[in-house]
Amino acid sequence: MTGLMLASELHKRVVVTLGGEAVAQIKDTVFDAGAGRVTGFTLSGRGLLAGPLRRSLPFSGVHAVGPAAVMIPSEAVFEDRGAVVGKGEAGHGRVIGVPVVTDQGNEMGTVRDVVIEAGTSGRVIGFEIDAHENAEQPRRKVFIPRGTTMAVSGQAVVVPARASHFVAEDLPTFGAQVEAFRAEAGRTGAGTPAPDEEGLTR
Repeated sequence: MTGLMLASELHKRVVVTLGGEAVAQIKDTVFDAGAGRVTGFTLSGRGLLAGPLRRSLPFSGVHAVGPAAVMIPSEAVFEDRGAVVGKGEAGHGRVIGVPVVTDQGNEMGTVRDVVIEAGTSGRVIGFEIDAHENAEQPRRKVFIPRGTTMAVSGQAVVVPARASHFVAEDLPTFGAQVEAFRAEAGRTGAGTPAPDEEGLTR
């Protein structure tokens, strides 16, 4: 599996053209739950006094997502801000802080962040959550894969109950858990993770 990253890691990442010109920085990441992938980014200007830009960056215009910058061929790939935000969860509510519930009704915790596949696929792999244990124990941070029956409404994120058997304590080990989750889905005929819903994360 390609490397994984948290959507929040992209916040304020510089947008650079292949010619080496820094033209903007990432403000918000918009993802499409129906397609299960990042659809694009809202942008802000660079510098202390720079505010939000009226243009946005569709993910189809991204050449590569690197550790320090998001590469684009040129500014010609930018679109009107509404072209990206209109496709996202911006119209339905944010995902961060939303409860995560299994399709059997068990509450798992609340969303802290969205895990995406690095590179150029922009696929949503799962979620970082504050897991609910019990009243005596503090919440702990874990990673849980998303599934085929993903739903994000601004009220809750719904994942398959079996996803709770493939949680990981950290991002480096989460990739192996996602692979095991997919393999088990293939053996049981439950299908592989597919589309969820749209979200805006910062």
